[in-house]
Amino acid sequence: MITTRLATFDDVDELQQLIGLSVRGLSADYYADKQIESAIKYIFGIDSQLITDGTYYVAEKDGVKVGCGGWSKRNTLYGGDQHKDMEDPLLDPAKDAARIRAFFVHPDHARQGIGRQIINLCEDAAKANGFTCFELGATLPGVPLYEAMGYHAVKRIDVTMPDKELLGIVKMRKD
Repeated sequence: MITTRLATFDDVDELQQLIGLSVRGLSADYYADKQIESAIKYIFGIDSQLITDGTYYVAEKDGVKVGCGGWSKRNTLYGGDQHKDMEDPLLDPAKDAARIRAFFVHPDHARQGIGRQIINLCEDAAKANGFTCFELGATLPGVPLYEAMGYHAVKRIDVTMPDKELLGIVKMRKD
């Protein structure tokens, strides 16, 4: 059985390890090794603002962290602390979409409903905070899950990382 709870700062080290395992294990068919390693260094990671805001979740199975993900009432669409600006203004739920953020599942537990469970939890929490639509920046391996959950592609973004590697991201939305 998979349980979910809010993440704490005590979880960060284990979640960073989970993120690396997830990206390396689930992105190999979509990105080159150099892109994956660059993305782990420059983009993927914990966004500590989500933990502070109480909007980031951990999924556990038998006490082992197998997934994580969250939602945000702030402007940042994707990326960990190393990727975003320090100022991250609040969104207005009356006119802005909540952000679905930083989803990672351990490759040994992929395609077992963990991502879906966390997304449903996040959408419900965002709705309880007044949001009626959602946006996210999907990695290529995440697109099929998000499409299955009612998200549609808005545009493709090719992010140039500091080492000049490109990472394809798909901006997606659900109304």
